[in-house]
Amino acid sequence: MRAFVTGCTGTVGANLVAALNQRGIEVVGLRRKTSPDDAVAGLDINFVTGDILDIETLRPAMEGIDWVFHVAAISDYWRTPAEVIYRVNVEGARTVMEAALQAGVSRFVLTSSTASLGMPRADKPLMDETDVFNLEGADFPYGYSKHLAEEAMREYVGKGLSATAVLPSAVMGPRDLRFNVGELIIRALKGGLVPTPDGGLNFVDATDCSEGHIAAAEHGKPGERYLLAGDNLTHAETLAIINETLGTSARPLHLPRWTLPPLAEIVNVLQLLGIELPVDKGRVLFSGERIYYDNERARTELGLSFRPFAESVQSAYDWYVAHDYLQKRGIHDH
Repeated sequence: MRAFVTGCTGTVGANLVAALNQRGIEVVGLRRKTSPDDAVAGLDINFVTGDILDIETLRPAMEGIDWVFHVAAISDYWRTPAEVIYRVNVEGARTVMEAALQAGVSRFVLTSSTASLGMPRADKPLMDETDVFNLEGADFPYGYSKHLAEEAMREYVGKGLSATAVLPSAVMGPRDLRFNVGELIIRALKGGLVPTPDGGLNFVDATDCSEGHIAAAEHGKPGERYLLAGDNLTHAETLAIINETLGTSARPLHLPRWTLPPLAEIVNVLQLLGIELPVDKGRVLFSGERIYYDNERARTELGLSFRPFAESVQSAYDWYVAHDYLQKRGIHDH
């Protein structure tokens, strides 16, 4: 059994490689020349150097491959211009699917995102696989790009590609080198006040996310999408669980909803001035929403279960400690 993984050096991809290794499945991983491979250190992987926009390197790399997992995408979207997001997340997905179709692979799994569902509906507290992107693309280019990639997947299913989409929520766990979600751990370890708007998020464990990808390859229906989503938590609950798990004492700074629009404008101005921030205008506005998901389809159709957020925090922290990543972020005494 052979699997091809794009984005293998990122959080989701690296954890997926680890899960495939555990099953004895041979992994061919696509990486760019500039990609650091720290996240997959110690894993069994055969690298192919190339780019998801270059079909000439993709086609030969997929020869003799059974499963393709297209994980590569722009994930730190708040730092990235919209045109780059669309090129990588939409055109890149199309190119990889075209190569997979030509190579005749048996299964294709597209890593989409819960962001492709848009924002919560007033009459529906939990979003699910029936929801469709409901924002203006310009307001949330990342979510819209994932929506467009899923539309392209359904188009390729019509051409004969046996493809399924998985939609992870915020992934907490080991191998998050860029601290996309691991930044929450850093904030708690540094202590002091942590902004906690009224909204909330859903988190999925990195290992559960990997299991979801493999289950989708094994059991997913072509053209279907599956939410990989664990605990729904307010921002205050998230901080409380991290504090309890790690023994930290960061304090919540409650931000009422009325404070978010002016804060978003300030963030927008600072970014226009070229100041790099961990959020953008959209993320500030969204932070007042409770962006929660229902994982029933993944449980029933893929047979998945999801571990609690506290376990994910502990495993992420343990991995950071074992690999000296906390020291690299200036934390020496926890």
